[in-house]
Amino acid sequence: MLTPTFKKNDSKAKLFIYAVSIIVFAAVVILSKVKLTVDLPFNPHYFATASAIINSLVAILLLMGIVSAKKKNYSLHKNIMLAAIILSVLFLLSYIAHHLLTDETKFQGTGIIKTVYYIILLTHIPLAGIILPFILFSAYRALIGEYEQHKKLTRITWPIWFYVAITGVIVYLMISPYYDWLK
Repeated sequence: MLTPTFKKNDSKAKLFIYAVSIIVFAAVVILSKVKLTVDLPFNPHYFATASAIINSLVAILLLMGIVSAKKKNYSLHKNIMLAAIILSVLFLLSYIAHHLLTDETKFQGTGIIKTVYYIILLTHIPLAGIILPFILFSAYRALIGEYEQHKKLTRITWPIWFYVAITGVIVYLMISPYYDWLK
């Protein structure tokens, strides 16, 4: 096992994790209602493309992370998972930028594809909204050396995080044909 990176301080960690989670959730909700009119030298829908690429990379890192943990290569696992967290922060920034700078895009598909789209979207959104504190608590448990608690928590966190990353890409692929790419 690795030497703990941080000293245990559950009260400060809980305060930090809950504060960050609430602030991020509130920022996404509030900023989704705000639209900025900015004359960019590129189409702001590129932020959605960047978000999908980042989500794809996060999903790949999550797979690599679980494989490295199962192979007991904990140093590699730590680096991979920290990279996944950093990419998730970049995803969040890109996601917020896209929603600040573009109008809402309506899914225009019909029939079964529309049903599939909304099932994926309606599972993706709440899971994306609740996963952050689980990710942060999982990372905290590992970084303070509480590996058994980390392992128990990641049994819940990992599949949800992976699902959110994958379905984010699927939602993008399904909605992107309806973006107004000519503006």
